[in-house]
This record gives sequence, structure tokens and C-alpha cells, in this order.
Amino acid sequence: MMKVLITDDEIQIRKGLRMKVDWEEEEFQIVGEASNGQEALELLKIKDVDVLITDMRMPIMDGIELAKRVFQEFPKVRVIVLSGYSDFEYVRGSMKEGVKDYLLKPVAPDELVEVLRKIRKEVEEEKRKQVESARIRQLVHTQMQEVQEQYLLQLVKEEWLQPNLVKERLHQLQFEDLTNEDAVVQFITVEIRESDGNPNRVKELWLPFQMLCKEIAKKHAGTYTFYDPSYANMVHFLHLIDLGKQNSTSSLALLVQQHVKTFLNLETVIGIGNIVTGFTELKLGYISSLLSWSQSQLGSQSQVIDGTVTKKEIVLLSPNVERRLTNAIENVDFNAFKENINKVLGWTETQSVLSFSFDANRVLFLLGSLARKYSIETMDIQSTLWNCQQSIWELNSQRKVIEQLIQLAKLIIERVRITRFSNGKLIVDSVRYYLDQHYASEISLTSLSEIFHINSAYLSETFKNQIGQNFSDYLVNLRMEKALHFLKDKQLKIIDIANLVGFSNSGYFSTVFKKHFDQTPVEFRNSIESIE
Repeated sequence: MMKVLITDDEIQIRKGLRMKVDWEEEEFQIVGEASNGQEALELLKIKDVDVLITDMRMPIMDGIELAKRVFQEFPKVRVIVLSGYSDFEYVRGSMKEGVKDYLLKPVAPDELVEVLRKIRKEVEEEKRKQVESARIRQLVHTQMQEVQEQYLLQLVKEEWLQPNLVKERLHQLQFEDLTNEDAVVQFITVEIRESDGNPNRVKELWLPFQMLCKEIAKKHAGTYTFYDPSYANMVHFLHLIDLGKQNSTSSLALLVQQHVKTFLNLETVIGIGNIVTGFTELKLGYISSLLSWSQSQLGSQSQVIDGTVTKKEIVLLSPNVERRLTNAIENVDFNAFKENINKVLGWTETQSVLSFSFDANRVLFLLGSLARKYSIETMDIQSTLWNCQQSIWELNSQRKVIEQLIQLAKLIIERVRITRFSNGKLIVDSVRYYLDQHYASEISLTSLSEIFHINSAYLSETFKNQIGQNFSDYLVNLRMEKALHFLKDKQLKIIDIANLVGFSNSGYFSTVFKKHFDQTPVEFRNSIESIE
């Protein structure tokens, strides 16, 4: 019910207004009456009022002055002014002073009902928007959190060659604790499963589950969450271990399980990965948590699988082997890839099932990274990626895994071949996609030419021919467009935004921004606020 206060110096007018409308049916309730503006203001201080209906001419304080005061002191209250025909223009001119609507005396019941319904509809729409806005603020993380999560996913799945640039980016994204080469880290993979036979509940509670995980992570220093689109219904925790606290990761896993059961009534299957050291080993830690999870039993019962093993128990794929496999794909040399994959995964002497699974996953991540790099995540490739992952999790079919990895590589190589012979269009599309994902990193034509195995001079010329601007201008434009987006998030400081778009110095960022948009970042943000 919306609350109404009637103000008129004539008691008969007030009684008449009460009788003109079936207030309850229209979802309104009259909570008070006043005989002048001053009296109405006193009542507004002690009563919850949504709509004020006031006469234009009253002693002590008239309706227009009352409307001005209400606009200043009670901005959420809607004011309807009743006036005679002679005051019509004056009242209409006062609409900007807080008057929401006006009615000519004598007030016709249908006109009053029409105005009340109009106000109710506006209020309901505003409340809906406020609720939606609050929900979005709760469910959607800040821009900084989003970029942080995206970068964590890149660290554990993509190929990166320059640790010094990774360390700089970690600083920019406020991951100071991860820049320490001695940082001890463990991953936790958490999957939600339905517990009452209703498969739709998992989908319905996916966002609340993500928010719950984020809230838990906030309360544990050095703990971060991220989501990998490759694995449905899962959230992954990166947990820095305090060596002074024993079993902190297991305790965190159990806490997540208890909270999800208590607040969402869902079951959880949790895999705890290997303890790893420094950001260079994050991929190993992530793969190990996935492999731990893959050992879970089918069904909806909650489980925690601690698959922690020592590094001595596994023989890891070397960076040189990964580089040879990548080069085979980039050079569209299918036979070289096949030969190398059989060498590293096809041998059985002293190779454990666990070691094979680690290496197969690393090859799978490598191929997935190349597919994303060339923007070729087609249905065929996504399906093959998932089938490969399933076979690895089964841990019982070495030859099947190798064949599926070879088939996936063949699909990617064929796409790379097409890209190479597309007169530059597809290679430029791939470069643009790569820039959109890594625009904040230290990128140059030289580094891009190395990443895409193409001559830098040819890439520069082709890029300009296809896009209509040179590479450096395109990158600056891209960073500035991203900066505009980030500036809308008022929680971010200017230095945060500078870091998010690849500038370590906020002063230089502001200089480039002003040159680009003819105003500073602060001026742009203020202009947005003034419009709102």
C-alpha cells in the first residue's frame, strides 16, 4: 500500500477527497490530514508518506512553497497540487519545483484515480529498478574482480613466455602475494550437484553459488575464486597456504561444502590439488585439482577428494616439449605434432597413470589455448576438447587419449592453414581477438610476430591494410575504449583503471586519455555523474 497525506485548509474538501476514490482498491492508504503546508511538513517528519495531495491556496504556507520544501527535504514524496483555473499556469510552471502532477478543482474522481495509478506505476517501476540494481551489484562483481578472475584463468590455461611481464601484471591487478616466487599455493575445484532430483536447481542457484564462494574467499586472506567456462557448475579457489597453519586447504574445502549445503541445499564434489610454489607452477596446481575432482563417484552425494601427491611421483612435460608441439601447430606440420605427441605420451616404461594424466591435460590446455588464439572454438573443436577431457579423467585409455589429442590438433592445424592463406584477413582477425584478450599486457609488433609466427614487417603492413590504422594506434584506441568502460565503475580509482588497461603510471594514462577524448579521466567520470 502506498501512503497518502491530504493537505487542505477546508475540512469538507479533505472529506470529499476521501470519498472520491476507493483508496484500498487502488492500493493506497490515507495516513493523515493537514490544514496547511507547515502542518504537513511536521507530519512528513513522523509518518511514512509516498504521495502528498495539497491545495494550492492555504494560509501559513501555500501548496507551491510546500512542494518546494518537500522536494528539498523529502525528495521521494510525490506531490499532487489541486488548483483553480486561474492558478493553472502558475502551478504548471512549478512542476520543476517538485510538483509531480496537478488537478483542476473541482477534482473529478476519474482524473484523481488516473493520476494515482500513474504515480503508482512510476513508483513500482523505480522500485523494480532499484531492486534489480541492488541484485546486480550483489551478483555481478566489480570490474576489477572480473579482470582479476580473467587473468587467473589465463595464468592457469594459456601459454605465457615472459615471467617478468606476468609479475608486472600481477602487481597491476593487486595480486601482490602471488608475485612472491616462494608463495605456496593450492587449488580447490568445487562442483555443485542437485540433491533432490531437480536438475534445474543447479542452474537456478548458479549465481548465488558463485556469490557464496566469493564471500567465503573474501574472508580468507590470499584466497581467490575464478570460473572456467570449460567446466560447467564449477568454481575454482586459488588458496595461498600459511605454512604455520596445518590443513588450511582441507578446512576451507569443508567450510565451502557446509555453507553450500546450509544456504543453498546443494551437494558439492570438491577436488583438492597439489601444493605448488610460485606463479610458474599454477598450471600444474590447477590441473591437479581437476584430476582430484575427476576421481569422484557419480551421484549427488557430497565428496572431498584430496589428490595431493609429491612432485617426485610425477614426471612433467618439459617447456621444450610444449614449445615443439606449439611450433608444429603454428607451422601447420601435422606429422611433426603426431611424432612429438607419441614420443611424450606414447611411452609406458616408468610412466604412471597420474603422470600421463598431468601431461595429457597440459597438452589439452595448450591446444585449447591455440584454438582461442586463432578464434576457432567451433562446435567441432569444443566437442573434441570435451571428449579429450573426459577420456583423460577416465584414466584408463592411453591410446584413446592420444588419438583424440591428435584429432584435435588436426582440426586446429587445418584452421591455421586456412588462416595463413587468407590474404591476411583471418590472421588479422586472430590478432585482433588476441589483443582484445590481452590489451593490458606489454604488446609490441615484435612480440605479436613471434606469437603468430609471422614476419613483423608483413604483419604491420597487413594489419594497416585490413584495419585502416597502424597497430600502435589500434592498441591505444582499444585501451582507451576499455578505460571508458571501467570509468563507469565508481568503485575503481583512476590508478586502478590505468593498471587495468596496461598503464603503470596514472599520470601518463591521464595524458593519453585527454589527448584522445579532450578531457581527463576525472572530468569524464564527473560528466557521467552529472548526466545520471
